[in-house]
Amino acid sequence: MTVQGSENSSRRGRRSSTMGGMPTNDMPWWRWRSNVRSALHMLSDPAFQQECWLAGRDEYGDVTDAVYRLVEDTWLDNWSAEKYVGTIFRDSQEAALVDTAVLRVLRIMHEVGPDAMVSVYLQHPGWPEAVRAARDAHVRLATSDGEDPDEPPRTLEVLRILTRTG
Repeated sequence: MTVQGSENSSRRGRRSSTMGGMPTNDMPWWRWRSNVRSALHMLSDPAFQQECWLAGRDEYGDVTDAVYRLVEDTWLDNWSAEKYVGTIFRDSQEAALVDTAVLRVLRIMHEVGPDAMVSVYLQHPGWPEAVRAARDAHVRLATSDGEDPDEPPRTLEVLRILTRTG
């Protein structure tokens, strides 16, 4: 007897039911995934950081808000993303990329302080490396979810709408 994978598997490139383009039923903890993806997206986009964070646009929060979304529910500041393979992350490669991004961003946050101005983060010598790591993770997660990683980040209000229960 041959056992075949599900025809609806997102790994075959098929998309599950979506909410605002983001799959809602193929990852058990999709709301946490949405928050991690939002944070990685903002942390990975230098143009966004200049146009929104540095310009002080409130609808996107700031660097500290993004870091909080990255680690608040997941506790990725305390343990590896590998713990969430199958619930938030699809595989070990996603988890490893997220771990790398988290470690680089948190290292900077601990050096400059959570209340530092956006410009202090952006001028930190380790920032380009953190941005690259966030970009690698963001691209992998967005692509796995069938989304274009180069679309602009969503506002926090849109993220709240997409992740609300109801």
